[in-house]
Amino acid sequence: MDSNSRKVVLVTGSTGGIGIALCKALCEAGYRVVGNCRCPEKGAALQNELAEMSHELDIAIGDVGDYESVGRMIRSIEESIGPVDILINNAGVTKDKKFTKMSKDDWDYVINTDLNSVFHCSRHVIDGMIERKFGRIVNISSINAQKGQFGQTNYSAAKAGIHGFTKSLALEVAKYGVTVNTVSPGYIGTNMVMAVAEDIREKIVAQIPVGRLGYIEEVADAVSYLLSDKASFITGSNLSINGGHHMY
Repeated sequence: MDSNSRKVVLVTGSTGGIGIALCKALCEAGYRVVGNCRCPEKGAALQNELAEMSHELDIAIGDVGDYESVGRMIRSIEESIGPVDILINNAGVTKDKKFTKMSKDDWDYVINTDLNSVFHCSRHVIDGMIERKFGRIVNISSINAQKGQFGQTNYSAAKAGIHGFTKSLALEVAKYGVTVNTVSPGYIGTNMVMAVAEDIREKIVAQIPVGRLGYIEEVADAVSYLLSDKASFITGSNLSINGGHHMY
């Protein structure tokens, strides 16, 4: 078992498809996993689902788009469980519209949830990581940060900003044993993607060289690697998981 096991991992946006896969994989790896969400009912459902697999998952209720809410959540985790050793900034939303029809509220909602949340959560845990001379931060971005996407100026901007954040923070904290990396999934077979009309999904898959959608478990496995001792020399990187859909 990796020496990082039983360290406390906070996964934001834990009740979405990738978030659930992350919680399952990290519980299986032996970490003490805390799943963040805003809805207590969804958190309880996820907790029960993992309990049926004999996994212990703690739930932390908090709005990652609100700096003070995150502060209260982190303090509660520290008091009841322990310091956050590993942070996975996974929370994300979309509000797709052609730019000429996009309102400021559409813009602010996505930027705040997808990008500002990365600052909010990282800022509240980074001092402890520096003090303890250990930390792992993995930020979940997107293929559309790299190639752009029609109707997603807000989402693509937020997700591209995440990697700029990753590189700069990685430079600042590397000497303290803290690594910061980005993972950029392509089209993954989440419930949201599978709900898209089949003919549209077929067109998406036709653009992916490996000929299929990605599995949520493949994203979780990549994140698990970046948290492990084997990845201690990797920081400031962006790992694309998109089946060759976009290469650069």
